[in-house]
Amino acid sequence: MQPLLPTVFVVDDDPSFCRAVERLLRSYGHRVEAYASPTEFIARWRPEQPGCLLLDMTMPELPGLEVQRLVGAANPPMPIVFISGHSDVESCVRAMRSGATDFLLKPFHEEELLAAVGRALARDQEQRRSLTELREMGYRLASLTPREAEVFRLVAKGMLNKQIAAVLGTKEGTVKMHRGHVMRKLELGSVAELVTFADRLRLDDPCPSLHARAGRYRPEVTGERLAMGAPT
Repeated sequence: MQPLLPTVFVVDDDPSFCRAVERLLRSYGHRVEAYASPTEFIARWRPEQPGCLLLDMTMPELPGLEVQRLVGAANPPMPIVFISGHSDVESCVRAMRSGATDFLLKPFHEEELLAAVGRALARDQEQRRSLTELREMGYRLASLTPREAEVFRLVAKGMLNKQIAAVLGTKEGTVKMHRGHVMRKLELGSVAELVTFADRLRLDDPCPSLHARAGRYRPEVTGERLAMGAPT
C-alpha cells in the first residue's frame, strides 16, 4: 500500500480565495485539496490522512469552531490554521485553547501563510510519529502474561525483586524469571528504559489491567473513523 501524502486542506466559502490559496501552495510543492463547503470536507476527509487544515472561522453552513471540534476528535487531531476576515478575540482564544496552531487575519502575506502551513505540517508529522511509537509499544505491552504485567508494573514503581516477591507471594527467583521475560518482550535494556516505557504509556493512571491500557494504542482502537451527523 502506498503511503498517504501530506495534504493541505483549504476550507473557505469564498471560491476565489480558495483558488488563490490553492495556486500558491501548489507552487511551493504542497499537495492541496480545496473545499467551499465544510460539510463536504468532513464527508470526504479521513483521519488517517496526514496533513493540516486551513480553515475559515466564519462560514454560514458550519462554524469553524464546530469543524475544529469534529476534526479534533481524531487520533491524532489534525492541526488547524484558522483564517478570518475580522478580528474576533474571543473566537481566536477559543480556537487556540482547543489546539489550533495559528490564527491568520485576512489579508495576510504569503510568507505568513507558508510559515503557518509549515508549522502545522511539522506538528502533524511529529504527532503521527509519536502515535506510531505508542502503538508499537502497546502491542509489545499486550504480549505480556498477566503475571509478567504485574511484575512490570511493580518494577516501574521502583520495587526490588525481593519486595515484588513479597507482594505477589512468590519466590525471588520466579520474579527474576518474569522480569527477564518482560525486558525481552518489551525490547528494553535497563530499568531506566522500563520506567520511561511506563511513563510514555501513562501506566501510573488507574486502569483495570495493563492489557486494557495497551488497547488504547492499538490501530483498531485509535484509528476509528469519525462519524458526523448532519449540521444543525
